[in-house]
Amino acid sequence: MRIALLPGDGIGPEVVAAGRTVLEAVAERFGHRFEFEEGLIGGIAIDETGRPLPERTHELCERADAVLLGAVGGPRWDVPGAAVRPEQGLLAIRRALGLFANLRPVRCRAAALGASPFRPEHLAGVDFVVVRELTGGIYFGDKRLEAVVDGERATDVCSYTTAEVERIVRVAATLARSRSGCLVSVDKANVLETSRLWRRVATRVVADEYPDVELQHMLVDTCAMKIIQQPRTFDVVVTENMFGDILTDEAAVLAGSIGLMPSASLGAGNGPWTRRGLFEPIHGSAPDIAGQQRANPIGAILSCAMLLRYSLGLEAEAHAVENAVERTIEAGALTADLTVAGGRVVRTDEVTAAIVAGLGGAVPDLAPACARPLRREE
Repeated sequence: MRIALLPGDGIGPEVVAAGRTVLEAVAERFGHRFEFEEGLIGGIAIDETGRPLPERTHELCERADAVLLGAVGGPRWDVPGAAVRPEQGLLAIRRALGLFANLRPVRCRAAALGASPFRPEHLAGVDFVVVRELTGGIYFGDKRLEAVVDGERATDVCSYTTAEVERIVRVAATLARSRSGCLVSVDKANVLETSRLWRRVATRVVADEYPDVELQHMLVDTCAMKIIQQPRTFDVVVTENMFGDILTDEAAVLAGSIGLMPSASLGAGNGPWTRRGLFEPIHGSAPDIAGQQRANPIGAILSCAMLLRYSLGLEAEAHAVENAVERTIEAGALTADLTVAGGRVVRTDEVTAAIVAGLGGAVPDLAPACARPLRREE
């Protein structure tokens, strides 16, 4: 099974290296053979080739069964008005591979609740998935900057087609059917024409094809409030590109750190999933801690679990990785984003090693040196 590795920028190389280490351990334990090949994307690709997505990287990803990506971007390339930007590489690979469905699970783990600003009892049992449309909307619409009498005018076009909405709703409804059977579709139908189309199509698709799924429509501002106020009321959420981006970053606060949050970007295939997908933690490149072994690798490692499940069809292996992550968090092997004052900060490679050990059912006894359980002072 061929896995393309795109480390990218900032802490990307560190978390991708952690993911590879775990995947190699999975292969050894379960008797698989994974072939890895690295490619350039983002700022480093601009530096070396002048392009955020070189053709060689595109070809590498086309050959692969799955892609693991770290992060792109950083202040080195954050030049206002630049024609070439690192983020263009990420958008381009999503479009090139036809990856239209982005799954972002939000789960609050008991051992990490103290890292969240919310009370533990408010977060107990929170476990939902946001299904974000990934190749349409305002991020991919036409963009214009033109001179006007009093300065400049910028325009970003947001558009969706019936087919684009149908396919993402089908992914979300299929997922909801496998869980509680409850689906929330998020839009801004009181203002936006694209959202009115979204609501009509979602209603029809669920009614005609998923009569066993309960569909609720919710405005995005209401959803943003309820994610904080009543997070346990959600199970599967489906929404458009920009709304999904913002809502999942907000939801990361519930889990305690954006460093814990994985994602899977999938395309068309046999059913709602495809053998080829792109998997990445949702955190950014964090250039201020790059190269210091301070990055939280759990988001990338949980992305590897999604890679095993959705692209390679290895459910038992995915479950083993997720269980190892749970054991590691419970043992107190936590990076700086999850520790509190007085707790030892564990290095990226130490967390990775603990997760590898957890694949065998045991995590090194790190409790004396680490903060556990996490609790913030009132």
